Amino acid sequence: MEDDVRPLLGSVQAGDTFPDLLDPRGRRPFHVEPRNIVDEASQGRVSAEASALSSRVHYYGRLTASSDRLLAPPDHVIPPAEELYVYSPLGTAFKVKGKESPVKNPSIVTIFAIWNTMMGTSILSIPWGMKQAGFTFGIIILVSVGLLTLYCCYRILKSTKSIPYIDTSDWEFPDICKYYFGAFGQWSSLFFSLVSLIGAMVVYWVLMSNFLFNTGKFIYNYAHDVNMSDTDFGTNGSDRVICPFPESDHGGNCSIGAFYVSNNATQPTVFDQWWSKTNTIPFYLVILLLPLLNFRSASFFARFTFLGTLSVVYLITLVTIKAIRLGFHLEFHWFESTAFFVPGHLYHCLRPLFAQFTGVLTLAFFIHNCIITLMKNNKHQENNVRDLSLAYLLVGLTYLYVGVMIFAAFPSPPLSKECIEPNFLDNFPSSDVLVFVARAFLLFQMTTVYPLLGYLVRVQVMGQLFGKHYPSFFHVFTLNIVIVGIGVLMAKFYPNIGSIIRYSGATCGMTLVFVFPSLVHMISLKRSGELRWPSALFHSLLIILGIANLIGQFFM
Repeated sequence: MEDDVRPLLGSVQAGDTFPDLLDPRGRRPFHVEPRNIVDEASQGRVSAEASALSSRVHYYGRLTASSDRLLAPPDHVIPPAEELYVYSPLGTAFKVKGKESPVKNPSIVTIFAIWNTMMGTSILSIPWGMKQAGFTFGIIILVSVGLLTLYCCYRILKSTKSIPYIDTSDWEFPDICKYYFGAFGQWSSLFFSLVSLIGAMVVYWVLMSNFLFNTGKFIYNYAHDVNMSDTDFGTNGSDRVICPFPESDHGGNCSIGAFYVSNNATQPTVFDQWWSKTNTIPFYLVILLLPLLNFRSASFFARFTFLGTLSVVYLITLVTIKAIRLGFHLEFHWFESTAFFVPGHLYHCLRPLFAQFTGVLTLAFFIHNCIITLMKNNKHQENNVRDLSLAYLLVGLTYLYVGVMIFAAFPSPPLSKECIEPNFLDNFPSSDVLVFVARAFLLFQMTTVYPLLGYLVRVQVMGQLFGKHYPSFFHVFTLNIVIVGIGVLMAKFYPNIGSIIRYSGATCGMTLVFVFPSLVHMISLKRSGELRWPSALFHSLLIILGIANLIGQFFM
């Protein structure tokens, strides 16, 4: 019985030089030479020679198994895409009029596209994370996490090449997870991808509440000639730096008597009651943003994505100006902490709070769920690894520059480095004109990006559950109510973007950055018989690091 179903012709043996199945040319439709087309119309009669050749190839194709390439047309007869014809059994040939190939970007465009995509709200928390870890050890953590996330991103980029006999040209990383782990891989990758998206939306809501509050406060104070310099703890001078919560416990390092300005309690005005950062502003945003989330298409908001690049450039400029005006305030006390400085020795920086910085950095370097798509448009595919590495280098240098400059320029003394806020813009008063421009600019930019994030969440959730991106207004509105409700609750009761970023970053990073890429690589090596113990040990350590990073957010 086995002989009855066995192909008449044998399979190609290993080592035969036939085209790779992954080569897109192997999947092109049958080609009819232009000289065999009677006329140049879109549909023409095919000559007897072409018809016989087509029948012969179809016949031979049935003699072999579907995966065999023994009778495949050789490379030299495969025409370019613009000369393809599909042969019809009725004796006609149709010229293929496919879609225009997507525009390929040069390496420099690809590098900055990755940089622009990776740059987000995490940049505002880098100085705070560096303070949590300590200056010296914070720099080491930033470089180390950047290298580890780069390697895991490289593994994802190469993962499509390790799957044999399947065209993976249109696959994304969730498809790869589904191939290796089945439905569990598909749904878990979807879930943790949603964690990163919804986490970003929550951070956006908190920041938009913050920026709207400070922008409105600046306009109100300017219009009513209100001087707020007497109500905030901070330094004197034109470039004031404040400590918003001086009475909070900063590890015993914050001495109120060392501040230039004392705190004078004032009675809240009517404006303060109706313009509160946590009690009213988060609800005002619902009126603006909830209708925008219900748009069927997000193409209008996609036109403003360039504002992200301008925002980062302005922030870097702002940081540079502030550092020049404030100067550097660094002292290295290697074996003990002082009233104003965080110890800088490697050993003494190993305090439990360093895990908070690793959580922030996991999200700051997170681009793993869309890196395959971004690199597809690279003009020179052979340079993908180089361009990815350069993009990560650029991102790391940007984070390092902002973190080091803000930490070093923070005036200590008289303030304590422990006063650095999770959003470093909060360390500047609302009356600061340069910071006001930054907040207003970021507010507008986030208002346009927030509906895009909501659209991505809707596409993933509704597409998986209902097979449609917009099943009905009721379904979409219900989903948006849930997302907005989470943002409002967090902005009111827990408006700490540093903690929100580190929790969401460590959660999605555990699976999409460390666990899945490492497991996929080890499984592919195991199936090909190339897995060795050094590789298995290294990638197992990556998995352990990802899990420990998540646990550290709750217990350290």
